[in-house]
Amino acid sequence: MTHPHQRLLIIDFGSQVTQLIARRLRELKVYCEIHPFNRVDGAFLQDFAPKAVILSGGPASAYREDAPMPPAGIFDLGVPVLGICYGQQVMMHCLGGRVEGGHGTAEFGRAFVTPTDDRLALLDGWFATGTEQVWMSHGDHVSQLAPGFAVYGTSPNAPFAITADVARGFYAVQFHPEVHHTPKGAKLYENFVRLAGFTGDWTMASYREDAIAKIRAQIGDGKVICALSGGVDSSVAAVLIHEAIGDQLTCVFVDHGLMRLNEAEEVVAMFRDAYSLPLIHVDESALFLGALEGISDPEAKRKTIGRLFIEVFEKQAKAIGGADFLAQGTLYPDVIESVSFAGGPSVTIKSHHNVGGLPEKMGMKLVEPLRELFKDEVRALGRELGLPARFIGRHPFPGPGLAIRCPGEITREKLDILRKADAVYIDQIRKHGLYDEIWQAFATILPMKTVGVMGDGRTYDYAVAIRAVTSVDGMTADTYPFSPEFLGETMTRIINEVKGVNRVFYDLTSKPPGTIELE
Repeated sequence: MTHPHQRLLIIDFGSQVTQLIARRLRELKVYCEIHPFNRVDGAFLQDFAPKAVILSGGPASAYREDAPMPPAGIFDLGVPVLGICYGQQVMMHCLGGRVEGGHGTAEFGRAFVTPTDDRLALLDGWFATGTEQVWMSHGDHVSQLAPGFAVYGTSPNAPFAITADVARGFYAVQFHPEVHHTPKGAKLYENFVRLAGFTGDWTMASYREDAIAKIRAQIGDGKVICALSGGVDSSVAAVLIHEAIGDQLTCVFVDHGLMRLNEAEEVVAMFRDAYSLPLIHVDESALFLGALEGISDPEAKRKTIGRLFIEVFEKQAKAIGGADFLAQGTLYPDVIESVSFAGGPSVTIKSHHNVGGLPEKMGMKLVEPLRELFKDEVRALGRELGLPARFIGRHPFPGPGLAIRCPGEITREKLDILRKADAVYIDQIRKHGLYDEIWQAFATILPMKTVGVMGDGRTYDYAVAIRAVTSVDGMTADTYPFSPEFLGETMTRIINEVKGVNRVFYDLTSKPPGTIELE
């Protein structure tokens, strides 16, 4: 098969950061796909026709009988291969080297690699100061190189931290260059794709063109119903699909009573007035809030919301005479955090609300044109599609809405307080010109009341926590460093302007160990 772009294949062995490899490559305008090791066979390789292959990290030990292995023939393709962590170990194991565990060989966190030979083209731009910081996460190590390989760098617990068989174009590193804790990791990937002959031919303009062609081929003359939440993801998906198939698409915007202040009105106005998309607006707040009454467990909240979305969409799909497809704004992080991409072996973090039960129940098929994009790539696609900059730059908003920003039981009183506190907080950020510097900022109402003093009187009101993080793709995040003056001013405004709040906390937790949202 002839493909429109040069293609790189990432074989996933279950690392939690495999998606970051793809992220780094896309920054280099290289088209890549992640596929789990057990779904790549000879026929797949022939069809995919990769120009290079990367073997990801993973939690297994390459020397065990049940260890995941790359597909037969992967080293006979005649293309460059880069092994990362477990990918290095499995490469050595398959090609005649040796991997061992134990004996104090584990290495987790920051480490420093010293070059033994810096003439390797993969390392152009490295070792200017003699050593390089990298991020290690391994319990096993390579103890004997495969024939044809030489060592180019060592670390305290990885004698073969960087190895290569230059003649065959095989490269392997024990560390993770995809994480930001390896400061020059991006340069290593840049060198690898240059050595593999990539020209950087993948852009958002080409993605748009390819996605429209794929949508038309998938849909044909069928009808599509789109779950429009009003967030950037589903909005970009809706505009993209509408560009592909026009009035075969019907968008359904469900106001579940968990939206931010005035959000429902703003979303409806934009899509009906500015884009003339076929849009059904249904207010189901009574249904959702009634069903959520008394529920405090976060997973139970998500599942309740997901179940109700299914019921609402089923009803609306019947109202328009049926639909053949359901469109969603599902992204890479959604897929990875629910279950490893395409069924790989990484660990579930939390379930997502997307209405995954609906297609099977109603005989519909899913249309998910953003499924392999990260959040910043979706924004780039939105700009390519001409969506307003103010809208594209909006901070992410979760599908379950304020339900997961209201830990504990949800009540209308708490939601009203939360909406007002959040609106004041975001207004503060905008007034100080900080909105575009922050990946995501929001308020949460905590499941507690505290004693306070206002004037000469005692209060017993809710506590609110405010959160702001910086991130590139939402997979990791750091706390935004507000000034004490900003935090003090914001606290004063929230307490003065929002009745029912007498205490404000600022959440300093990064991701990991926390997630961005509280639930």
